[in-house]
Amino acid sequence: MGKYTKEDILKIAKEEDVRYIRLQFTDLLGTVKNVEIPVSQLSKALDNKIMFDGSSIEGFVRIEESDMYLYPDLDTWLIFPWELEEGKVARLICDVYNPDGTPFAGDPRGVLKRMLKEAETLGFTAMNVGPEPEFFLFKLDEKGNTTLEVNDQGGYFDLAPTDLGENCRRDIVLTLEKMGFEIEASHHEVAPGQHEIDFKYANAVTAADYIQTFKVVVKNVAKQHGLHATFMPKPLFGVNGSGMHCHQSLFRGEENAFYDERDELGLSDTAKQYLAGILHHARAMAAITNPTVNSYKRLVPGYEAPCYVAWSAKNRSPLVRVPASRGLSTRIELRNPDPSANPYLALAVMLAAGLDGIKKKLPLVPPTNQNIYTMTEEERKENRIDSLPATLKEAIEELKQNEVLKKALGEHILTRFIEAKEIEWDMFRTQVHPWERDQYLTAY
Repeated sequence: MGKYTKEDILKIAKEEDVRYIRLQFTDLLGTVKNVEIPVSQLSKALDNKIMFDGSSIEGFVRIEESDMYLYPDLDTWLIFPWELEEGKVARLICDVYNPDGTPFAGDPRGVLKRMLKEAETLGFTAMNVGPEPEFFLFKLDEKGNTTLEVNDQGGYFDLAPTDLGENCRRDIVLTLEKMGFEIEASHHEVAPGQHEIDFKYANAVTAADYIQTFKVVVKNVAKQHGLHATFMPKPLFGVNGSGMHCHQSLFRGEENAFYDERDELGLSDTAKQYLAGILHHARAMAAITNPTVNSYKRLVPGYEAPCYVAWSAKNRSPLVRVPASRGLSTRIELRNPDPSANPYLALAVMLAAGLDGIKKKLPLVPPTNQNIYTMTEEERKENRIDSLPATLKEAIEELKQNEVLKKALGEHILTRFIEAKEIEWDMFRTQVHPWERDQYLTAY
């Protein structure tokens, strides 16, 4: 039984004087899109009769097959806490369907739902995810344009007056709580101007919905404070980039399938096989979890981001960490994803990789408990520690060869994603960058 019925939503909209509804969905690259309708069209929307032009959306369809329908997920009904002059605005997150009533193969949310159904066939009733998206706050100039000047010089867990973003961050938290988020932590991150707000874990689809809503709220509240919030992975050279660590576990009903009290580490065979699958597919997953040219400027030694395919329950340099909590809280933490990722696709490939490990009963390599960053290349080879891709191009080539992830994404999304990312890489590759002029213009 869902939280809301169609009748509930119509009643609440009338009582709360909602004037407009945003029917939201996510495109291939993870950008939130919406079709805004007046409240007079709400009943039609709840009957799945609102249509839009799919040919105008990145990675969707060609112009000759452009009609798409939005099917609202009633449980995502939410009234935004900020009131516009025209009245209150609400939103519904939608799944995208074809005119014949079948799910659209290019809908990222649909891809994640499809993977969760596969998990159900293996007896898992839920994938729980706790995401930790980080972001930077930059000042705006007098014309309202974004600058590269951060609004503080704070560091990890600093307080005001060093952390001048504290008021903005507090308002973000208050806004999220009004919208039903359960905030677990809010703090300044390592780099100046960098922040993190953690919210309680949820099932995978809801967690991805939360990430998308979180980004909208952060950007809106930051703007009210005269700031620009960015989820770009590495906006500044010489400081830490922004990650989106993803804590994850599988459940069978009320039982955490990752926990085994008899095991030395408290990890079940399921957890170990899932983790082995994540490590096995990590290089190909990077194309989805780290999907921009800029993503790979973050995944370099020296800034606490993982570069190497390994795991540990004791240190934070490997790709996967196993946090100390056990029982229902037993989980793994994948540390390389960044907030430029499409959350639906990122969680879908994580789940696909983990399930592949479970199905094939992949053996888990021993943990790496020493700091990988201090190892020599020979030591890493001896310990069979591979590196993550160094560039988007390298990650795309890995994805092209990975049958498990290709199947998880489906032909439609795979083809269009690779096409878009190869164009992005080629634009970067052929562009002349300021660094090159600084290095070579007068030297040659």
